[in-house]
Amino acid sequence: MKIAIVCHPTHGGSGVIASELGMRLAKNGHEIHFVSHERPFRLDPLTLGVHYHRVNVSSYPLFRYPPYALALANQLSRVIQDHDIDIIHAHYAIPHSLAAILARNMNADHGVKVVTTLHGTDITLVGADPSYTDITRWAMEESDRVTGVSDWLAHETHHELGSHLQVETIPNAVDTEAFSASRGCDQLRARFAPEGELLLAHVSNFRPVKRTGDVIRIFAKATAGLSARLLMIGDGPDRAAAESLAKELGVWDRVHWLGIIDDTAPLLASSDLFLLPSENESFGLAALEAMACGLPVIATASGGMPEVIVDGETGFLAPVGDIEALSRGARTLLEAAERRSLFASTGRQRVEDQFRWDPVISQYEELYGQLFSGGS
Repeated sequence: MKIAIVCHPTHGGSGVIASELGMRLAKNGHEIHFVSHERPFRLDPLTLGVHYHRVNVSSYPLFRYPPYALALANQLSRVIQDHDIDIIHAHYAIPHSLAAILARNMNADHGVKVVTTLHGTDITLVGADPSYTDITRWAMEESDRVTGVSDWLAHETHHELGSHLQVETIPNAVDTEAFSASRGCDQLRARFAPEGELLLAHVSNFRPVKRTGDVIRIFAKATAGLSARLLMIGDGPDRAAAESLAKELGVWDRVHWLGIIDDTAPLLASSDLFLLPSENESFGLAALEAMACGLPVIATASGGMPEVIVDGETGFLAPVGDIEALSRGARTLLEAAERRSLFASTGRQRVEDQFRWDPVISQYEELYGQLFSGGS
């Protein structure tokens, strides 16, 4: 099949999953065309069968905000015409599914189908905003198929946009070779924990929903009296506030602010524990990658996280904002190396059993096939 994939090119989970999906589909013989304003950071442009089409957005004095959705629809229309596309797979609802539907309708004679994959905030934040609710619902109704990355997200979509919407759950997946404990490095660990300290890690885009300040609070409380350091991987609007909090709580000298790093696996595999105290996670790809690297995860029981982390077996879950409980779970594992190792191996096995790419690719290929066989 010839498939156009639309996604955000940034370091968020939706762009990562779209890129990994596209490259694996290409290796299975499909012709893949990525369409975005920048090349997705996880996308290897040398992958056979993968093509990238840049969306150019012109800026005119008439427009206060450049009309990206229209430029995207126009570029998708050209890709349909030039490459005889069968399916547009839009990752994230607005503006991607909207642009995909517009491009499909502009080229009705081509018989293009639109698949929309929801990743979370496109429903919980954007779709729940009254400014976008109706158009998000319409985009879902006009899509030929809609998938979500967790059962929780499918339920939330029904709650926010209407129970009549059919949302199929296809979970996120992780490359279990790229993310594994074997990627750990003693020299890398020694660089950040030179005295043999315990090493904790957090990866996110430092937005309010990630509760970056809670990461610092948990680290400070859980490691009081222990020799430990924290890797803060990523960047975003809440970084400055988190840095100020680290100074206020007296842990500034034990926190490493690493910024955005494309390949996080070596850092994760060199660490002992992962912190993800988010306000909401529709799935929690960062937690899945950490588990694949052999890290127990301390996280909030929000959104789809309980579908990824088994409380008391692969990590500990606690209510959002419950610093005491989250810190207690972290402390328990930091002080018990054998239990931490058991959680690590159990988490890795869960990833291999439930979240490998091969079965996920098969699910998407089956879905694509149903669009042209009359299946439902």
